[in-house]
Order: sequence, then structure tokens, then C-alpha cells
Amino acid sequence: MNRVTHLLGIKYPIIQGGMVWCSGWRLAAAVSNAGGLGLLGAGSMNPDLLLEHIQKLKGATQLPFGVNIPLLFQHSEEMIELVIREKVPVVFTSAGSPKKYTNKLKQHGITVVHVVSSAMFAEKSQEAGVDAVVAEGFEAGGHNGRDETTTLTLVELVRKRVSIPVIAAGGIATGAAMAAVQVLGADGIQIGSLFASSLESSASMTFKNRVVEAIEGETVLTLKKLAPVRMMKNEFCNRVLQMENSGADADALKAELGRGRSRKGIFEGDLTEGELEIGQSSAHISGVRTVNEIFNQLIEEYTIACDNLDNKFV
Repeated sequence: MNRVTHLLGIKYPIIQGGMVWCSGWRLAAAVSNAGGLGLLGAGSMNPDLLLEHIQKLKGATQLPFGVNIPLLFQHSEEMIELVIREKVPVVFTSAGSPKKYTNKLKQHGITVVHVVSSAMFAEKSQEAGVDAVVAEGFEAGGHNGRDETTTLTLVELVRKRVSIPVIAAGGIATGAAMAAVQVLGADGIQIGSLFASSLESSASMTFKNRVVEAIEGETVLTLKKLAPVRMMKNEFCNRVLQMENSGADADALKAELGRGRSRKGIFEGDLTEGELEIGQSSAHISGVRTVNEIFNQLIEEYTIACDNLDNKFV
């Protein structure tokens, strides 16, 4: 048992990302039942839908689970009240300051983890009272940090600045990557892309198959004038890149983005005009597999990687 498994009451320090349009109750239940921590992605839900998913998740697992709530989301305050009423054991917060709700959540016995993209924000999160932080490098899919700090660099920087548990995220899709971030000081990992392409993910099968086909270099960080997003290159993404290269301002980019782009791409499977949010680790994903198969392979690869550490560089 390490600090993350002890804090969250789970078998393996493996946390599923709370990804929009992917992280419904089926995926969260499968991850929790496999020994990790499953998360509902509240960012693509309204409060009524989140309640439905929480109740279905409670019926599908007796093990710990959590909800990821983006704090700048229009329904965030309602969702905070909802997770308190429903006695959700763990809340991951992101996209905003954890100061606003951390004490309130902890007063109701809820474990709070905040996602950060810099060591400075990790330190501020610790000061705000969170129980752990996720250090997410810019390899990650979806919304991302502006500084483009890689996971390899970020985990060590965060580890030096905080005493609470550190969970590494961004670019992790193999057991070898798990071992690497552990050596850097991470107490656990959070995985997005690999679970987004799982059988239990609520994403469109068309989207999942496109992720499986992805090769190195097919994702790019865009929309830095709005909120940085890593997505797969397609017609929509190429137009955004052209606009950015020609100096388009934030208003023009907002107009091009419109509404519902991520739903169109991830949930509806529009590979041309949708926003295909996925991380660089998509290049490692070779098939649509069940969560149990993913866990078995991660653990096998991790064991092999640790054994190989006997072959030291010096």
C-alpha cells in the first residue's frame, strides 16, 4: 500500500481520467471494480444527468469512486452540492482555484484532489488544503496547461514543492511509463487516453477506432488564446491552426469553435468537424480493449519494467 492507495482506499494507484463524453458510470465502475479509482466526468453533464450516473455507479460497484468537476463549469456549484448530498467519497477538481470548495467538501468527509499544470499551482493547492494533486503534463489530451511543461519535468518539480501525494498524468499508457513516473516521485498515476478508447468508455466507437489508428505526431496543442486543448488533427483542427498562424484573435477562434465540438467528435463520432480530444499516448494504443484487459497489461508491463531497472545505466 502506498500513499495514494491508502488515501483513496483502492488496490492499485491507478486513476481513470474524468474525461468529457468518455467517463460515464460504466467506465468508472469498471475501473473501480478492477482495483483503481473510477471517475465520472461531470464536465459533459448537467446536474440531473450527473445524479443519474452517480446512482447507476453506486449500483454497479461497492468500491470507492469519484467525480471530476471543472470549477469554471457553469454547473460547478450545483454539482458540489450534489456530490455532498450523494456522499461521493472522492472529488477531483480542475480548471479553477481549489480554494472555493475544498474546505466545504472536506467538512463532509470528501477526499479532494486538484489537477495542476505547474509546481506553483501545486503549492497553492496544498495551501488550500487539498489531499493530493495531479501533476498533468502537456502530453495529456483535452484541456491543458499553457506552459507546455512535460510530465517528465513537471512531476519532479511538483514533488519538490509539496508534501502531499502526487499523481502523475499526461502521456501514460504503459506499465513502463508507470514505473518511470514512480522513479520521478509520483505516488500514483492518472490515465485518460487509454481508458477513453476502452470498451466501457461512453465515447463513440468511431472515435475509439480512430484513436487506435493514431500514430506519433497526430495530436497538437491548439486554442492557446482561449483554453489550450490537445486534439487530433482533422479538418476542424487544421482550420484552427491556420487561423492561429494567421493571427486570429480570441473572438474569431470562439466563433469557429462554436458549441458542442467535443460532443460532436468524441460522443457522436464526427471525425471531420468534431474536436477529437486525445493525448500523445494515443500512439501507444493498439486496440479497443476492456478495462480488465488494460489493467492486466499495465500491471504485467510495470512488473517487467521494474525488473529491468536492475540493468542500471552506471
